[in-house]
Amino acid sequence: MTHPASPAPIEVSMTFEGISLDGSLTVPERAKGLVVFAHGSGSSRFSRRNRFVAEILNEAGLATLLFDLLTSDEEDIDLRTREFRFDIELLTNRLIGVIDWVSQNPKTAEFAVGLFGASTGASAALGAAAARTRKVAAVVSRGGRPDLARRHLAKVRAPTLLIVGGEDTVVIELNQQAASHLQIKHRLEIVPGATHLFEESGKLEQVAKLTRDWFLRYLSGS
Repeated sequence: MTHPASPAPIEVSMTFEGISLDGSLTVPERAKGLVVFAHGSGSSRFSRRNRFVAEILNEAGLATLLFDLLTSDEEDIDLRTREFRFDIELLTNRLIGVIDWVSQNPKTAEFAVGLFGASTGASAALGAAAARTRKVAAVVSRGGRPDLARRHLAKVRAPTLLIVGGEDTVVIELNQQAASHLQIKHRLEIVPGATHLFEESGKLEQVAKLTRDWFLRYLSGS
């Protein structure tokens, strides 16, 4: 069952701890939950892949928030030095700040929160889920590096779906290792024929459907 056309995204600015992060918030009518996206290294809230997944979630009645993990000044530095994109502690703390922001924002405070992380954003999502167990209800990792959040994995209480491309052999192994440390309901879903970025025909669609079904199950009870 699809819902009416999603409303246009609202551009938001989230200020906490002396920084301001830009985001795009979409809240469909009678939304069932909110999915916060944590993008991967070198990406932004304008990631084509994440926006595609977000649109599928919006059509299913889920609100989405895509945001930039780095400030514009940090982004400029990172483009030259790459010093922030693998700073997992920094990215995790930023995501925790955003979770706290949505918990206080009138448009989003009522929603159960899911986290969707890609690449290094997945490790930030799992670290944030471990820190905000009462707010985060589900996690999905796309081509992620959950191994980089290893010290947090045993504390995660949100059901977690790990999606990896079948041709992404190194990352499959890293996800298998990380999954062994998760002590809650989890699943490792390997998409046959897909490489790290799921660029092959139909593969990103598979990711989006798996993601949609996981979040509908754990954010809205569908």
